[in-house]
Amino acid sequence: MAEALDWGQVRDQVIEWVQEAGDILKKAVNGHLNVESKSSPDDLVTNMDKQTEQYFIDKVRSHFPGHRIVSEEGFGDEVQTTEGILWFIDPIDGTMNFVHQKRHFAISIGIYEEGVGKVAVIYDVIAGDIYHCVKGQGAFINKEKMRPLEDGELKTSVVAINGTWLSKNRRINPEIVRSIAEHTRGTRSYGSAAIELAYIANGILDGYLSMRLAPWDIGAGLILIDEVGGRVSQVDGSPLELLKQNSILIGKKGVHQEMLQYIQSGIAEGKYVEKK
Repeated sequence: MAEALDWGQVRDQVIEWVQEAGDILKKAVNGHLNVESKSSPDDLVTNMDKQTEQYFIDKVRSHFPGHRIVSEEGFGDEVQTTEGILWFIDPIDGTMNFVHQKRHFAISIGIYEEGVGKVAVIYDVIAGDIYHCVKGQGAFINKEKMRPLEDGELKTSVVAINGTWLSKNRRINPEIVRSIAEHTRGTRSYGSAAIELAYIANGILDGYLSMRLAPWDIGAGLILIDEVGGRVSQVDGSPLELLKQNSILIGKKGVHQEMLQYIQSGIAEGKYVEKK
């Protein structure tokens, strides 16, 4: 039988790696970048996305042979099940921000065992903040422990919603999203799912709605949210599927419930929400 991992030691190792990679990204952000488009003009990849992912792939392969990797740029494994230990790696979450704004991008790493989140590390590189947790030991920003999330109301909440979802598109009826936005205290968009989920865990945001996020976008953030008692589902209330793209609805207990009620009312009225 394989020796059980010390997840605290694994977390500490990952933090060391993301700091090393982050130092390289800080130097690269103002230098020359080779920028390419993938599926669309706003779906960007740079030479640093690829280089950083390969850095983590090499680290995991050498230190944890037998672990499998789900990653954005294709250097990981073909993973079909959640068996064993899986690493969800996004080398630069918020590549458009990395290219254009030079801030609000993160390194995101979540580790799961048999489908259960064990370790999360999200590094907001330019801010210098590391959000991290080991399951059952509390969540932290740097060395400060984050408080469990309290209940909340939508009318006094700040919710992260990308303006894309407020315009006509085929993924969700904008009327549904507007009904949520109009009942909040305010909306924000940071352009990085990892940072937005970390902000919810730390109480900076109260809720979050987004469509079609990949496993590496949310792998670490979901573990943080669970550790502080947040609520997570797809936009229609169904459970997430860890290895697939998901629509995402996340928030404090009451905020999540209110957002879900608006969405389900819209569905009942025949307003369209895209299904996978």
